[in-house]
Amino acid sequence: MTTALLTHPAALNHVTPPGHPERVARYHAIMAALGTAAFAGLDRREAELGDRADILRCHPETYVAAIEGAIPSDGFRSLDADTHVSPGSLEAAVRAVGGCCGAVDAVLTGEAGNAFVSMRPPGHHAETAQAMGFCLFGTVAIAAKRALDFHGLDRVAVIDFDVHHGNGTQDLLWDEPRALFCSTHQMPLYPGSGYPHETGAHGNVLNVPLDPMTGGAAMRRAYDDVIFPMVEEFEPQLILVSAGFDAHRDDPLAQLNWTEADFAWVTTRICELADAHCGGRVVSTLEGGYDLEGLAASTAAHVGALMEAAS
Repeated sequence: MTTALLTHPAALNHVTPPGHPERVARYHAIMAALGTAAFAGLDRREAELGDRADILRCHPETYVAAIEGAIPSDGFRSLDADTHVSPGSLEAAVRAVGGCCGAVDAVLTGEAGNAFVSMRPPGHHAETAQAMGFCLFGTVAIAAKRALDFHGLDRVAVIDFDVHHGNGTQDLLWDEPRALFCSTHQMPLYPGSGYPHETGAHGNVLNVPLDPMTGGAAMRRAYDDVIFPMVEEFEPQLILVSAGFDAHRDDPLAQLNWTEADFAWVTTRICELADAHCGGRVVSTLEGGYDLEGLAASTAAHVGALMEAAS
């Protein structure tokens, strides 16, 4: 089997104000890293426009219409202090949704062993009716709902190793007993959620905060001792990953001090769990990561581990 890479140049058209960390250069850095000979075996696919019906599984029509109405004809519009849109933002965000749903389709139908979606803007901070944290739509939660509602799965696990808590994914899946959401994240840090007592309406949320300045060893203990046992007990039929690379030691927005080897390790372990429970079916989507060199190297380590698992 192969690893599918879903992406689209529309990701370049989501332009943020000068100096914003979630910038076009992130996409260039990732695609340059994945354009080397080591990644020639990727099954490269276009991220299609997401279906409105998929978005509406997580967000109400009034919210979707509000995002559509906020897109400017030129320049920028600020949805909050951190989240901005430009003329190309809506297509980019809808293709990020389409890329994740397409990746789910490809993996669940056996067209690919696993998949990585390289699109922006990210998604895991977007709540049911609130854009925030650079995010417009809850991409990974929408993908989980597609797997559950369209493909008829009974259990989908979402693992989020972005340095910031995926408050949006948690909000969107809080009352979804068929989905397990597990997150490691730095605390204290934006957005200020992700405490261990936040466990979901059905005990389906697991938050494991990590202290600033801890490194990969603390992360590995958290996954081996807490998160992976809960995922194993859940016995998922598909694992989705919110792959943020801002826990990297060089990232300007946080202080968890992970290295590329740590991202490769957690990816390999996730794939081992998937091999044991769901035929290796993993779909990963890009979230954060704001040091360009660290982002490129960490993404390469992550995708390399996916390819190794699929081979």
